[in-house]
Amino acid sequence: MYFDISSILWLTAFATVVFYWIHAMRTKEIAVKAAEKHCEFMQVQFLDQTVFLKKLSFKRNAGGHLGFMREYYFEFTVSGEDRYFGRVFMLGNRIESVNLDPHRIH
Repeated sequence: MYFDISSILWLTAFATVVFYWIHAMRTKEIAVKAAEKHCEFMQVQFLDQTVFLKKLSFKRNAGGHLGFMREYYFEFTVSGEDRYFGRVFMLGNRIESVNLDPHRIH
């Protein structure tokens, strides 16, 4: 049994996609926990118990290394009537910031 170049390239591409997918799922779990914690701190209700990826780009961290900058959105409510958006900004697997849209306080 032997492998030609195209087989090796396809196998490498598949492994890269699987690696990215696993890393993205772990990062999303961190973002969900950060959103939950921030909503609890701000005394608002975190809705749907999930976040969704809105933007993916490259950015350098404090050490100068290039990493993925992810912007996750989530929804929250104060009274149960209105829904607002919040954002979790992550560089690599580290949380840069969590922001909530301006909202009414009841």
